[in-house]
Amino acid sequence: MNQKFKTVVLVGRYTDKRVSDPIQGIVKHLIKVGVDIVALPDIANHVDARLIEEDALATEADLIIAVGGDGTMLHAAKLCGDADIPLLGVNRGRLGFLTDVSPSEMLESIDKILAGHYSRESRLQLEATLTNLNGDTQSAFALNDVVLQRFNTGRMLDFETRIGDQYVNSHLGDGLIAATPTGSTAYALSCGGPIIEPRLDAVVIVPICPHTLSDRPIVVPSSQKIEVALLEREGTHAEVSVDGHTLGELKPGGSLVIKEAPGRITLIHPPGYDYYEILRSKLHWGRDSRRQSDESGSQC
Repeated sequence: MNQKFKTVVLVGRYTDKRVSDPIQGIVKHLIKVGVDIVALPDIANHVDARLIEEDALATEADLIIAVGGDGTMLHAAKLCGDADIPLLGVNRGRLGFLTDVSPSEMLESIDKILAGHYSRESRLQLEATLTNLNGDTQSAFALNDVVLQRFNTGRMLDFETRIGDQYVNSHLGDGLIAATPTGSTAYALSCGGPIIEPRLDAVVIVPICPHTLSDRPIVVPSSQKIEVALLEREGTHAEVSVDGHTLGELKPGGSLVIKEAPGRITLIHPPGYDYYEILRSKLHWGRDSRRQSDESGSQC
């Protein structure tokens, strides 16, 4: 066994049977191979795992195995905090761009990883800081994206963006997404943004339902600070969320600053990991168009 991973933390929504069954199988397997298994109360109360609290994860965990969808991986990433604890994802969600190990292969993949056969991948994070009129600030880290959006109103937002202290554009629409390469296959993709290869240090800025067709996504270096300011408009109510969790409200006179976070998230992949294979599988790329063409021709 790889001595690096002596203590494994299990994360997942145990109340979901699609998640609880794989977790039980992983627990039994890890016990057989002599791995110390720890879990938060929502899992530890149901399986043979040592109870751990969130504030002890950074000092106790050598590896986190997240069972579920990409939302579970985002939750696991937040549990890591500033600690560089590698994450392995077992997919029990729908798309699963982050959770790349299937349940049918999970035990074999875990054995390979414990034996030292794996690859590590460092993923960029963003830090979002929301400042209100009186100077109070709220901050959070995003593995996927930071989203500014209209809230509880049918009115569009009027706002400006600056990149690296340079004015970029004035926007009118439903909001804006700033996504990492990891988040480029999430909300940003559904709004017309490009897919960014995970190894690139870049951020994509994607308008949400812009009022003008010329307001297009733009990719910028992650080293550049992004600043968003809401303009005065009657009935404006804008909310900022980070990886799907509300950070706070942005009001005219306040600011939202997005920059590269100091820490990164490390993903663990079993041998044979292929990012482009995941894209083909999840987005249904690479169908045999020649066969389809031949079949169509034979019907003429």
